[in-house]
Amino acid sequence: MARTAVFPTGRQDVYERYGYSAAIRSGDLLFVSGQVGVGCDGIAIEDRRAQIEQAFENLRQVLDAAGCTMSDIVDITSFHVDMFSHFESFRAEKRKAFPAPPYPNWTAVGVTTLADPALIFEIKAIARIPEVSA
Repeated sequence: MARTAVFPTGRQDVYERYGYSAAIRSGDLLFVSGQVGVGCDGIAIEDRRAQIEQAFENLRQVLDAAGCTMSDIVDITSFHVDMFSHFESFRAEKRKAFPAPPYPNWTAVGVTTLADPALIFEIKAIARIPEVSA
C-alpha cells in the first residue's frame, strides 16, 4: 500500500529539517506524528496552558491538511511531563476537542522529558480519512 506524506501548509520545511513527516497517509488511515506546543517558528510556547492549546491546534492543522477533522480520530496517545501540574489544562483542551461521544480511545503516558526541555505535552493520533463523494 502506498504511503503519502502530509504537511500543513507552509510547515513542510520544519519537519524536513528534523527528518520526519507531520503525518503519513496509508489507505484510509492517517498516522499523525506527535504534535507539541510550538509556534510556526518551531519555538516552544512558555505558558503551559497556551502550549497545550497550541499542540491541539497543530494537531488540527495536520488533520486539516489531510481532509480530516478531530471527529475522524480513532486513537490518541498523549505524553506528559509532570502530568499533574498541567492535567486540568489538558482536560479542558481535551473536552473542547472532543465534546461528545463517541470519544477516541486514549492512552496518556507520563514521561521524564520531551525533545525540547521547554515542552510539557505531546499528542499523536490515528485518524480514519473520510470518504470523498464523487
